[in-house]
Amino acid sequence: MENSPARQPSARLDAFVDRYAARTAGMTASEIRALFAVASRPEVVSLAGGMPNISGLPLDVVGGAISDLIAKQGPVAMQYGSGQGVPELREQITDVMRLEGIEAHPDDVVVTVGSQQAVDLVTRVFCDPGDVVICEAPSYVGALGVFKAYQCEVVHAEMDADGLVPEALRQAIRAVKAAGRTIKFLYTIPNFHNPAGVSMSTPRRAEVLDICRSEGILILEDNPYGLLGFDAEPMRALRADSADNVIYLGSFSKTFAPGFRVGWALAPAPVREKLVLAQESATLCPPQFSQMAISAYLANHDWQGQIKQFREMYRERRDAMVDALSDLMPAACRWNVPDGGFYVWLTLPPGVNAKSMLPRAVTARVAFVPGTAFFADGYGTGAMRLSFCYPTPERIREGVRRLAGVVEAEMELRETFGATGPDPELGSRGYDGPRSDLS
Repeated sequence: MENSPARQPSARLDAFVDRYAARTAGMTASEIRALFAVASRPEVVSLAGGMPNISGLPLDVVGGAISDLIAKQGPVAMQYGSGQGVPELREQITDVMRLEGIEAHPDDVVVTVGSQQAVDLVTRVFCDPGDVVICEAPSYVGALGVFKAYQCEVVHAEMDADGLVPEALRQAIRAVKAAGRTIKFLYTIPNFHNPAGVSMSTPRRAEVLDICRSEGILILEDNPYGLLGFDAEPMRALRADSADNVIYLGSFSKTFAPGFRVGWALAPAPVREKLVLAQESATLCPPQFSQMAISAYLANHDWQGQIKQFREMYRERRDAMVDALSDLMPAACRWNVPDGGFYVWLTLPPGVNAKSMLPRAVTARVAFVPGTAFFADGYGTGAMRLSFCYPTPERIREGVRRLAGVVEAEMELRETFGATGPDPELGSRGYDGPRSDLS
């Protein structure tokens, strides 16, 4: 066999770079994706990625259901399907949403390739270059990437321990309108926020709905963690109280398994039709096999009991994270204690920059996500997101021990060579969670 010729740099390929669409300037790797290669090394304790821990899934049951699906419905499961999704699964999705107070018809559900694709489809349907999307500060990095890719301008509104601050939302709306810009929607994660770990209080939910109704602003409610509360029943969704101006996004990635890549959007009928058309142009249809596999799981397994097991597992990991932070972190650090979900938002001592500290943390074999990943405008240098969902409690404690050593070393360097001072934006532009212990 002849040796393949060495690959040469392609001048022809280089010539096409200046022909890219303008929107490709917004297509950049997220700070989380850039960490994957390092964080996946076994010697590194990753407190970075939000990978669900699916070790508690009954894989024998799941495997049996898939085997039965292939044996009985294989030709259908492996064929093209509807751009809107499998009817049986859409019916089951309405049962899932009913746990959060939503009464919906299956015809208004559009199945997507994870809720990430749903964010993309909604943005494609609604947003022109230069349009404004209002987001909490901080906000989900994956959504920020979508908005940037579609050349939207993100305007942040502050959060606190009760979620999105209504007056901050009003101020953001006033500022955008005064500038003559168009607001297409508010993007919010009301339950167990990614990355801040907080939930929007019940009074705030009513106030945010009232503000958006009076201003004629659509709400995009992203709720992948809503069923993963540790101590209470699921909170009532925004969509449950406003069917006309809320598009609700859900996902099976956190409550079942992310490998199937099945999410959904619940939208008013006219919007639903546009989402189906956008779905068909993007993928023709969401994967039929994944949908039917999840449908079989929901039909034949105690999925609510499985979610209860996940809640207990993640509560144990949350407790391990918070206990370790309380025992090991320098006193100047602050953090919140989440009531559900996957994340703790940690504020560093004044002058310590999470992003510049990251290479030293990786050298110490621990990974986190700097706060700057969750802002569209460069804020958040003095904060980080810590994920407790995947490592064991023992690994979490070891990771926090390593991280505390890096923070202490960084503080000593600042004292020796002069501190740059606290991040001036952090206190006014994001959730600066209180130092807190479990009570």
